Amino acid sequence: MDIQQFNRETKGFFKAVDNGKEAGRMTYSWAGKDKMIIDHTEVSPEFKGQGVGYKMVHAAVDYARESNVKVIPLCPFAKSVFDKIEEIRDVLAG
Repeated sequence: MDIQQFNRETKGFFKAVDNGKEAGRMTYSWAGKDKMIIDHTEVSPEFKGQGVGYKMVHAAVDYARESNVKVIPLCPFAKSVFDKIEEIRDVLAG
């Protein structure tokens, strides 16, 4: 599975692609230059239960670490991932 990022000036998204099919999408908005608000995560029905959402959250965490960006997980799914996995909380906005 390939996770692609599409970053625009005020918004962006991570897209999970498996064999040419979109498996899921996680959208975000920018709050200034250094904060990313994850606002929605959606997984295609045929890919449910395969960890697609987790992979997209981890891609966002990797991006945040590389780019010195903080994350605000307003999306209930993304927030639940941060609540479960302590090792990724270093990117959370204060």
